[in-house]
Amino acid sequence: MKIVIIGGTGLIGSKTVAILRQGGHEVIAASPKSGINTITGEGLQAALAGAQVVVDLANSPSFEDKAVLEFFETSGRNLAAAEVAAGVGHHVALSIVGIERSPDNGYFRAKVAQEKLIEGAGIPYTVIRSTQFLEFLGGIAASSVDGDVVKLSPGLFQPIAADDVAAIVADVAVAAPRNGIVEIAGPERAPFDEIIARYLKAVGDPRKVVRDPDALYFGGRVEEHSLVPLGEARLGQIGLDEWLRRAKSGA
Repeated sequence: MKIVIIGGTGLIGSKTVAILRQGGHEVIAASPKSGINTITGEGLQAALAGAQVVVDLANSPSFEDKAVLEFFETSGRNLAAAEVAAGVGHHVALSIVGIERSPDNGYFRAKVAQEKLIEGAGIPYTVIRSTQFLEFLGGIAASSVDGDVVKLSPGLFQPIAADDVAAIVADVAVAAPRNGIVEIAGPERAPFDEIIARYLKAVGDPRKVVRDPDALYFGGRVEEHSLVPLGEARLGQIGLDEWLRRAKSGA
């Protein structure tokens, strides 16, 4: 099977490419550096020729509200047009759990727009909505610093390891289209502030985590269930402790 991975050199993309190639599939790791650009359209038609599946893992270089919306809308339209022309039979996209429940978050609004484009494109599809990645815990903590403390909501949090995300993306890519959403999350669910506090302690960061119900997450308020699946979800296998162990050992 020929599979094109848009964003194939990124964190999830590079892992997904490796898994699918090990499975014997012909995989193109598409990125602007490889001459395949979903914003300009450069190289798209050639890359998608003969492809059965396209996996969209592209991410905006800017998180500014207007820029990120323009990125996902432009990229989505160009990709859909190229897929229709190439006769692609399955479009897979990675999105985020809870995006419709946090309207104050500009990035989440842009992902909602991306999903609507996918649903209306007429191409069989599967949207994978993931919780936040364990690899981003340090960045999340850094974005929540207030003076010498880290302020975080007690809303529930269920982060997932990138290795688990890639394994599920690869599995979905070779399965039949769902024409709907699959939600995925890590194996552990706990208050946001508690997970970040565990992470900071494990990496030797002395900053104190303060529980603040009014703390914002990238501009959006976090309610109890804003960032976790509300129904059935496919769970990864790597919890925080195991992920930390692997990170320290370089596994």
